[in-house]
Parts: sequence; C-alpha cells; structure tokens
Amino acid sequence: MQAKKRYLTLLSAGTCLALLLYLGGVQLRAARAPRRAAPPGSGRHGPGAERPWPRFPDALRPFAPGPEGAGARVSPRQRRDASAGLYRGRRCRMESCFDFALCRKNGFKVYVYPQQKGEKIAESYQNVLAAIEGSRFYTSDPSQACLFVLSLDTLDRDQLSPQYVHNLRSKVQSLHLWNNGRNHLIFNLYSGTWPDYTEDVGFDIGQAMLAKASISTENFRPNFDVSIPLFSKDHPRTGGEKGFLRFNTIPPLRKYMLVFKGKRYLTGIGSDTRNALYHVHNGEDVVLLTTCKHGKDWQKHKDSRCDRDNTEYEK
Repeated sequence: MQAKKRYLTLLSAGTCLALLLYLGGVQLRAARAPRRAAPPGSGRHGPGAERPWPRFPDALRPFAPGPEGAGARVSPRQRRDASAGLYRGRRCRMESCFDFALCRKNGFKVYVYPQQKGEKIAESYQNVLAAIEGSRFYTSDPSQACLFVLSLDTLDRDQLSPQYVHNLRSKVQSLHLWNNGRNHLIFNLYSGTWPDYTEDVGFDIGQAMLAKASISTENFRPNFDVSIPLFSKDHPRTGGEKGFLRFNTIPPLRKYMLVFKGKRYLTGIGSDTRNALYHVHNGEDVVLLTTCKHGKDWQKHKDSRCDRDNTEYEK
C-alpha cells in the first residue's frame, strides 16, 4: 500500500514537471520569434498581431454562457448591468434606481398624483404638495415628468396616530405610474409606534427615494435618500415677518448657529440623545430647548430638570 502511494506521488510530480517544462518552452519560443508589425487599426491583438501567452489577469476574467457557449466573455455592459442589479431596494443608488432619460427629455419636472376622492390628507402634507404645485418645476402632465410625488399621505406612519392612512400598500401598488417606485419621491416624518419606533413606512417603497426625518445610518442610502428636518404639524407653509438678510452673503450673518426645539422623551428609544442636549445648550449661539410636557404619563417619569426645561421651552 505504501509503495502504491509513492508511485502516485512520483507520477503527480512528474506530470507537474513536464507541464512546467512545456510552458517554459512555449514562452521561450515566443520570446525568440521575430515580432511582426500589426497593420494599422488592427489594435494590440488584431488579426495581424502575434498574440503572446495570455497574461494571468486576462485569463482570470469572468466568463458567461452566451450564444457561442460557455466560453463567451462578459462585456462591460453586462458587468454594469449585473452590478446594478445588486443595488436595488435598500442598496439603491441614482445610477441604478433612477431613470435619467425622463429628465433629459423634458427637463426637471415634478408630477403630483391627483388627490383621490375620500382620501384624508393632513394639513402638513397638503402644504408639501401645495409647495410643489406652486413651483416652476410642477407639471400636470405625467408624460412630461421626471419625478413623481404621491398624493397619498405618507408623512405620519405611526399606527396610533389619527393621521395614519390605512391600506397604503394596496393603494400604492394600484397606481398605474408606480413602476416599482422608480423616479418617485416619498415624504415621511414619523414611522413606527411607541415604544418600538421602526423605520418601516408600512409598504414596499421599491426603487423610490425617501425624504425622511430622523433616518438612521443603517437605512439611509447615500446619494439617493434625503434627510429632512422634523417639522411640527402647525408649521406654516408661507408667511411670517420678513427676515434680516439684505445681501446675498454666504454664509449669512446669524445670531444663532444651532437651534433646536422639541420634545424630550423621558423613556423609550431616543431618550438618551435628547436628555443630553442640555450639556451643549448655552442660550447664546447654541440654543437647544426641550420639554417633558407631552403624553399622558409624563409627570410619572419627570426628572429634576423638567420644570426648568418646560419654563424655558414655553418662552
């Protein structure tokens, strides 16, 4: 048995040595052979050029089955298409999930779906749609549009909220222009329900871009999604006093460099972050105001800073 193993080892070594000698002889003959000039326009490996022994990077290029059989090489377009397929859904990017041809054809035009009869739309989302429809980018013709915005209210996706729109999944899928969300922009401020807030808006957004407040780094798709500030439901769309900016100075001179005003969650997800804002609040160029006064049981969880924070917040 041991003798049989020795014979097999010697046979394998002899085969490898013979193969190396053969390859070395081919390389040596190729090096000694006179080079012939390639005809103009034939390229480095044209019909008139002598093709040397293939380099290892060339030999390791991917192959794909095609009309010529399993040895057909993958074209650059096929490689791009294959890699683009990896960036669908959560890995969407502009180059893989957005059709720029629609924008090159008619310019940047935004189409807002007509409001369906009987659908409830909160005033906040009505302001968003009105701002788009009042801009110079708006078009009422979907064939001219580059970007599409739903008339279905997607701002508040908290199931306990009175603004929550039910059966949104079936309503979105029934839109004949939906096209798996391609070239669509979806606005969202809240998603999930206390105390387990999630970023699930309740339906598959497909290849649509997401303009969302408080989006996490795990779900944010760079150069595709848009991070927007969280604004209150009574935030006015237009109006207010005139500002003090008289000249187009960049950056403008401002009294405050950082301003935040919002609720401070005493328990649950996100409480640690807002509970620590008072450390950087100085009341001058950094103003961070929080209040504990929200919900039904806030007084049961109030801490030593709640009364002071509530007073500053109400000012």
